[in-house]
Amino acid sequence: AAATMIAAGRRRCRVAAGTPAAALAAARRAGGPSFAAVDLAGSCSSRRADGSAGLFVRRIGADRNRGESGWVYKVGSRAGTAGAGDVTGPFGAGRLRSGARVVWYWCRVALACQRTLAVTPGARAVPRRGPLSGVVRAYDDAGRGRRVARAVVRFDGVRALTGADGRAALLAPATPGRYRVTAVARGLVPAFPETVVVG
Repeated sequence: AAATMIAAGRRRCRVAAGTPAAALAAARRAGGPSFAAVDLAGSCSSRRADGSAGLFVRRIGADRNRGESGWVYKVGSRAGTAGAGDVTGPFGAGRLRSGARVVWYWCRVALACQRTLAVTPGARAVPRRGPLSGVVRAYDDAGRGRRVARAVVRFDGVRALTGADGRAALLAPATPGRYRVTAVARGLVPAFPETVVVG
């Protein structure tokens, strides 16, 4: 999430490193979807990053904001409380740290955005054909989590449903290597993949 320039209509806006907007721009440079932003505050410029707090992402890929529904971001399990380009960071207490997970997702506004999933493997290394458990939780905007039943957990092509306790049981593949564990559930934002080493 290095410092970069982002177009906002006819403006060119300098965005500070370690901000969610810089992370989105980095994803684009790495082959991710295009996006469009507007400067709601009208204060951004190509010279100073501290004027970009009013940047508002209105489109990612082909999906544009509609009514009250549109693009928002989370850092970890919490929804950001500051503008995506704010130099004070997503919560006003400092910019993103190295390794932070930023997810941009389409919020379907009813009373609140839909929850985002996280999957926690029971181990980070397992033997070949060994058992692996995974717990799936869904987080609200404040980062409060609850376990999710009937989420689909995938581990190298093997899939299992979580029970009432949010836990799924899987078997590791026979071939050693690094594999991803993912989780999805209807109506919720998919989990970041987690890596498990099989050996």
